[in-house]
Amino acid sequence: MISSILNQQLQKYRSQVDEIVKDLHELTIQIQHAELAQTVSELRNRINEPFMFVIVGEVKAGKSSFINALLDTGREITKVAPQPMTDTIQQLVYGEEEEITVLNPFLKRMALPVDILKEIAIVDTPGTNTIIEKHQEITERFIPASDLIVFVFEAKNPYRQSAWDFFEYIHGDWRKKIIFVLQQKDLMSPEDLAVNEKGVVEHAQKKGIAQPQVFCVSAKQEQEGNKSDSGFGPMRQYIRDNITGGKAPVLKLRNNLDLSKNICDRIAQGLEIRQKQWDADTAFRADIRDTLEKQAQQSGRQVGILVENLLAGYDRITRQKGDQLKEGLSVFTLIRRTFAGIFSKQASAKEWLEQLANDLGTDLELELQRKLQEGVVDLAESIQQMAKMIDLKIQHSQTILKDNHAIFSAIAERRSNVLRELQDAFERFMNRSENFTARELFPDNQPLSPNLLAGSGLAVIGTILAIVAQGAVFDVTGGVLASIGFLFAGISTSIKRRKVLQGFAQEIDKGRKRMENEVTEKLDAYVEQLKQKIDANFHDFDAMLETEKEQIAKISASQRQVARRIEGLDGELPKV
Repeated sequence: MISSILNQQLQKYRSQVDEIVKDLHELTIQIQHAELAQTVSELRNRINEPFMFVIVGEVKAGKSSFINALLDTGREITKVAPQPMTDTIQQLVYGEEEEITVLNPFLKRMALPVDILKEIAIVDTPGTNTIIEKHQEITERFIPASDLIVFVFEAKNPYRQSAWDFFEYIHGDWRKKIIFVLQQKDLMSPEDLAVNEKGVVEHAQKKGIAQPQVFCVSAKQEQEGNKSDSGFGPMRQYIRDNITGGKAPVLKLRNNLDLSKNICDRIAQGLEIRQKQWDADTAFRADIRDTLEKQAQQSGRQVGILVENLLAGYDRITRQKGDQLKEGLSVFTLIRRTFAGIFSKQASAKEWLEQLANDLGTDLELELQRKLQEGVVDLAESIQQMAKMIDLKIQHSQTILKDNHAIFSAIAERRSNVLRELQDAFERFMNRSENFTARELFPDNQPLSPNLLAGSGLAVIGTILAIVAQGAVFDVTGGVLASIGFLFAGISTSIKRRKVLQGFAQEIDKGRKRMENEVTEKLDAYVEQLKQKIDANFHDFDAMLETEKEQIAKISASQRQVARRIEGLDGELPKV
């Protein structure tokens, strides 16, 4: 049954697996992960190779002796030495004539006329705990394309942490089929061997292998002809029952498909984390905008309070002077002042009116300056709080995709760099006082006090308010006084009490409205402009978010397509 399926369908399945691996390779290139791309490329290159046994284990565990005994050629195929060999990975395959081919600096292939190699290839790897540079790295690179891992332990000590750490890499990262071999059993008593065999079973079960296969062997006994006690009989029987006899080609295709699924699932998991990071960053960015808007509204309310206080002071002073004007413009008062000015040193009506106008200007300036100083601190703190809150949020932005992520570490690093640059840029922004000015809004005005230019951002904001006051407040009062002074000019020659009082009220009202509009407009514009300046620091962050959105969508679509094809073929491949 199996033979018939292989004859009819094997090539079809192999072609389908090859196409899937090809698409997966393109996906690994798309995500710019060179290591995964190399792994998938090597997988594709080995699709047509025999079922691959990869022999791993620590130095002196007896790997080379195990291979020589398994091949049963009566001679040493793989070198046995007391010290780690400098040779690279050696792949043993079937060939009518013995031949060695150097495939690359890390791999050589030996063809041998040995029957067992007709259905399987055996890969001898360097010791995983060797001090020779690159040995473990080379072995790790070879693991993904393997079909069965034979983990060889020294029978008398199968508990070394370094060996089980490497097991974690094989099983945890790649979910490879693993069998365990306790080599050199002839050096132990049966009782001690049984204890260690049980220990390996229990350790493997704890690591996630439900039914560990453990074989206790002695390469020495096998090669000396003591085959009944060597333990290689059960090992060979396992190979016949589970791998050879026509099953190996389908098993290899299923292993290739499983590896493709493993890699595809890893990419999917990485994309899920990457999506979560994008979602978190998008929420962070929305929070920044929301915070800016709320703080700008708070600053706007402070502007309203400041303007109300200015207007209250304006109203109080102008009302006082209006009452004085009304009283002073009565007929009897004017006559009395006129005659008094002639016969005494008391101020004449004209002098009194001039003094009234001067007092109005002086009182207004003192009152409005005091109100401004009272309002500066509240508005300044509100604006400073806007910048401080954004700075704090940047420092506490959530990182989900870590720099050490197995697949998307480069993306995590790029994000980390963008965020670090944002933090640095915003720190520079906070420390540069000119960022809190808006001279284009107040180009022709000077601050009330040059001392306000010194010191912190609070003082700089005070400067802005002083500029606003100079331009929008006292220009207004000056205009009011000029108009009122024109009205006063005719008082000495004609009684125009009603007209003067009405004119005074009109000019005062015009000045009030102009001051309210100009101060509000300029301060609101200043708050909005500062909000935009703060938000402009996020330009590169926004560009990163947009790029991430596009890349995640594109890669996710490709990953889902490959996953669907893997799932479809997984249902078609026969179970062996």
